[in-house]
Amino acid sequence: MKRLLFIWIGICFLLLGRQEVQAVSVSYPNDVLVRSADSIMEKVIFFAPFYEGIIDCYKAELYVKGRVNIRKKNHILRFVPSMFRIRKGVKEYMMETYSDLHFKAPNIYDQKIKATVGTASEFWNLDGRLPEYFHINIYSSTLLYDKLLSPLAPNAKKYYTYRIDTVMGEKHDLRYKIRFMPKNKSFQLVGGYMIVSDNVWSVREIRFAGRNEMLRFNNLVRMGDVGEPNEFLPIHYNIEATFRFLGNVVDGNYTAVLDYKDIVQKDPSVNLKKKEVTKYDLSESYTLRSDTNASQRDTTYFNEIRPLPLSPHEETLYYDYFQRHDTLLWKKKPKNKNLEFWGQIGDALISRYTVNLAKVGSVRCSPLINPFLLSYSGKNGLSYRQEFKYNRLFKGDRLLRVVPRIGYNFKENEFYWRMKADFDYWPRKRAALHIDFGNGNRIYSSEVLSDLKAIPDNFFDFNQIHLDYFKDLYLNIRHSWEIINGLTLEVGLSMHRRTEVERSKFVPNYPNMPPTKSTQMSDGGSSFFPNFDPNLLNKFRHTYNSFAPRVDISWTPGQYYYMSGDRKVNLHSKYPTFSVDWERGVSGVLNSSGSYERVEVDLQHQISLGLMRDLYWRFGWGTFTNQEELYFVDFANLRRSNLPMGWSDDIGGVFQLLDGRWYNSSRKYIRGHVTYEAPFLLLRHLMKYTQYVLNERLYLNALVVPHLKPYVEVGYGIGTHVFDFGLFVSFANWKYQEIGCKFTFELFNR
Repeated sequence: MKRLLFIWIGICFLLLGRQEVQAVSVSYPNDVLVRSADSIMEKVIFFAPFYEGIIDCYKAELYVKGRVNIRKKNHILRFVPSMFRIRKGVKEYMMETYSDLHFKAPNIYDQKIKATVGTASEFWNLDGRLPEYFHINIYSSTLLYDKLLSPLAPNAKKYYTYRIDTVMGEKHDLRYKIRFMPKNKSFQLVGGYMIVSDNVWSVREIRFAGRNEMLRFNNLVRMGDVGEPNEFLPIHYNIEATFRFLGNVVDGNYTAVLDYKDIVQKDPSVNLKKKEVTKYDLSESYTLRSDTNASQRDTTYFNEIRPLPLSPHEETLYYDYFQRHDTLLWKKKPKNKNLEFWGQIGDALISRYTVNLAKVGSVRCSPLINPFLLSYSGKNGLSYRQEFKYNRLFKGDRLLRVVPRIGYNFKENEFYWRMKADFDYWPRKRAALHIDFGNGNRIYSSEVLSDLKAIPDNFFDFNQIHLDYFKDLYLNIRHSWEIINGLTLEVGLSMHRRTEVERSKFVPNYPNMPPTKSTQMSDGGSSFFPNFDPNLLNKFRHTYNSFAPRVDISWTPGQYYYMSGDRKVNLHSKYPTFSVDWERGVSGVLNSSGSYERVEVDLQHQISLGLMRDLYWRFGWGTFTNQEELYFVDFANLRRSNLPMGWSDDIGGVFQLLDGRWYNSSRKYIRGHVTYEAPFLLLRHLMKYTQYVLNERLYLNALVVPHLKPYVEVGYGIGTHVFDFGLFVSFANWKYQEIGCKFTFELFNR
């Protein structure tokens, strides 16, 4: 039937004598068109994986011209982190960039901008999201760095419907215009069309429209001609985008042209030989992603290299910009230092900015007033966080990173702060020094309260004893070194100073109680209170210090990596990561009040199942032993985060509804976590709401500690561009406990 259909179409071309036959859909019933479109797409999808990997590398010159029009705006627009600075009275802006683009399989782009000019250069990056629209392999299963499910994916027919729109060309050179429509409304699916060449089943042109965060886009990609070296590569992009947010409307239009200088196709025999030699070293396939440091900003230079002429309207934008710039120089108003100061303060409060300090480094700050940095969970309450980042790169790819972080938990009425610094002094061996200090969670001292149970209730005035929680001030110093590929050794020191949140007073209710020594019995008890050992009071302190050497060994078999200059960057592995963490508390050093030993074993792995689906599992065990005068159980792998960070915060590795006291009241634990993530799970058939969901997750968390055998949490979560939400149900000792939720803002944070 399919063969007869193609023959009949060919006869139509001969009879009509036209190079293009429009609206074939009128001539055939819908069921016939569906079958023919599906048969064509079967061939296109079959060849797509081969065409996806046929190019090994290429070098090209990339020209991008962009224009932005502010249609509607209000003061909220200044809160958008990716928005450039808007000038008063100016609605249209434009920019041009000229770059060297180097591609290396698999899907690695190295873009170096060597010339740029425009009326507002800030809008080129769009917070790093714009370049991904020009780094597209249309034959890949996903688009925009795994954000969209391609209509050419192996399982695309589950999510897309195909129709023949037009048949074009001569009999020996037919091309089919195939429209694809998503079966469900989703941000992961797109609609549009593609033009496919007969016989070779490669794509000449594809247009796909969709939505990414607050951005609606329509992307046109034109490919090279059949038989040409650039047949499987894009040669022209045209992107139309509209940003809408709380009454603000911004239109953008971008055009890109690629001029290829060198295209190398893969040789299977060479690739096989390379794989045998390099094994886990993928350095030939990986480079730095992007270099946005432009070397030229001269308009005269750009006029010489511009591959596309400017339109009269674009020339007018440049003319108005330079005229306005010259006028401001001649009529520059005297500065009002007071207004200028408060203007800078206002920018810091509501704008994300990066300060580049010559020969010193760069500091990146998010807005100090940002409602999208709030998070909420049933156990932790409402939290707010803020983070700064300082980076400095030294000779030999040595890197210094300093990340101060502050936050506030409204439920606990507690201010949290943390200073983390890392110095990678030998990046080739991943050798680095790490310093981390700050205030941790308020910790629960279970052993103290257990001892107090031996004291009669009416012995002390318990209204003056406050031993529930202690403040924690910590300092961790570590040195890490990757001995061989995948095997890392960390040695360091862990120090804590824990102080009562509210100072306790042991005031007896019996002032005339006999002296302790005279009333002490031979078995350690008291004649006045036989069940009370008076020496127990010597164990209680208002401040507890700890000093502990620490050794952590982790091993990831089959660790893939690449070298970026002198820096070794670890990637993924087909095998899980196994780690052993040992810590030994030493008494008497720096007023340390006790000794202990902590051992933890952890095993975890994240498995990519393809097409934006991932499975994550984690298993762990830990114990505290040999404790003397230390009443704090503080595991490294089992702890509650005081300021949750959202969707990617310890994915599948935390218990959302577990009371914080359980983390510090059990000297041993066994834990297990399984998380499955995919874009289409339970909400697939809810057409009205599915389009706003980026990912869905299923959680299964289990914990075994004394008195909880077991504790189980089952959860379901959704991730959107605006917020993340999770719903969890907990069970203790196989009995239902409670239902709770977790909510974090994620707008502009992904």
